[in-house]
Amino acid sequence: MKYVYGPVKSRRLGFSLGITTVPYKVCSFDCVYCQLSKTTEKIMARKEYVDEKDILAEVRAFFKNKPDDLKVDCITFSGSGEPTLNSRLGRLIKGVREITGIPVVLITNSSLLVEPEVRRQAAGVDLIIPSLDAVTQDVFEEIDRPVKGSNVSKIIDSLIEFKKIFKGRMWLEIMLVRGINDGESYLRKIKKVVDKIKPDRVQINSPVRPPAEKWVKPPSVATLKKARQIFGENCDIV
Repeated sequence: MKYVYGPVKSRRLGFSLGITTVPYKVCSFDCVYCQLSKTTEKIMARKEYVDEKDILAEVRAFFKNKPDDLKVDCITFSGSGEPTLNSRLGRLIKGVREITGIPVVLITNSSLLVEPEVRRQAAGVDLIIPSLDAVTQDVFEEIDRPVKGSNVSKIIDSLIEFKKIFKGRMWLEIMLVRGINDGESYLRKIKKVVDKIKPDRVQINSPVRPPAEKWVKPPSVATLKKARQIFGENCDIV
């Protein structure tokens, strides 16, 4: 299969059947920590990068041929690029729901949520895991290396607005990179923004797999523990 993969064992989601909606490393960011290497096409333009009929055909084929004992806890739109770049995301979510009642998850870098139509489409999932690695433009550009014109303040505002309309769960992911966004004062800045977004959980992550840039290092264990203390009881280190 080209667009459906797994199910793979996930630390957070159990056994996840993945769906990729864009070609390899087509993304709006070029994050220094990305385990998939550098972005090949950095773009914000939405279009039908992959035909929805082809994706849904693979989902149908998977469930038609799935052994009874093969466990699938969720279906996750993630893959090898930014899934919300596919303009048919809403139709894909609806199509998956028509095939199976298994919960649907969206993992996103949050960049496209600035568009009302993307927020509307994304609201169709059961769980969204958006990322927010920075709350100031300088750090945002250093760690996420976004497409030109992307503004972190607008992304923050869009996350606040999305949470107001979203009926499912939101787990906000923060990737901490040593020396960039893991200082205590900066963590407290992020916490103030998180309090405005009001996610159901905060998930602190660190680059433990080979990153796009060799100089990228994870924070110390002490820093991770401090971050968890700052973000409070609804925070997990993943």
